Amino acid sequence: MPTIPQERSRPSENEPHRARQIAESFGVDAERYDRARPRYPDALVERIVAASPGPDVLDVGCGTGIEARQFRAAGCTVLGVDPDPRMAEFARRGGVEVEVAAFETWDPAGRAFDAVIAGQAWHWVDPVAGAAKAAQVLRPGGRLAVFAHVFDPPPAVADAFTAVYRRVVPDSPLNDQPPGQASAIYQAMFTTFADGIRQVDGFGDPEQWRFDWEHSYTRDEWLDLLPTTGGLTRLPADRLAEVLAGVGAAIDEIGGGFTMPYTTLAATAARTNAI
Repeated sequence: MPTIPQERSRPSENEPHRARQIAESFGVDAERYDRARPRYPDALVERIVAASPGPDVLDVGCGTGIEARQFRAAGCTVLGVDPDPRMAEFARRGGVEVEVAAFETWDPAGRAFDAVIAGQAWHWVDPVAGAAKAAQVLRPGGRLAVFAHVFDPPPAVADAFTAVYRRVVPDSPLNDQPPGQASAIYQAMFTTFADGIRQVDGFGDPEQWRFDWEHSYTRDEWLDLLPTTGGLTRLPADRLAEVLAGVGAAIDEIGGGFTMPYTTLAATAARTNAI
């Protein structure tokens, strides 16, 4: 879940799934990732479960198992797939069965599922190859649902991040992206997801679902989350500390905390009877 647009390697600016170093960097601190990343709205989980023909769920890019545990709590049986063995091991400790692989090359071994989900992960999957693999493993009537959080921090916090990040990492492609653009960036990303689904035989017309909610952060909670984002997971400790100090000072200036408005978007489509 990027707090800021995901950092991408320069040759892959329009294809984040090719930026494997970033895609597989989140396991550097799996415990922090699981602790700090927000959960998904219960209404999203309930709607996916209700729209699926059964309880068998495949979680693509399951990470530490955040959404997998939510779907298990809703009565589903969940199998996770993730390319990072560190994330997979953490998820297993929480009771989630995980196989380590990139989804595009993962072997389903003849298994079929009622839903294929991906939380904050589909942008790391080739949108057409991923949709094709989902169609391959879904039962007729099964549902592909990929979802992510969209949000912009308050201007004072976002501006402080931008200023200190430009100073600490002057050559980062993040510096080409102005703050406050998350909604437009994510809308374009979800358009790409839907286009990928449309290119694959076996799905009905994709839909977009939207869930609005909010969450309040203290200074320490926000600084706990920031190192789990794609632009910061690979920063050396001294540079990361400088970024966090600058953002922390800005949060102190606005009273030591803030309430973040979130939108969780989902691109979803049902598997038809024919492929």
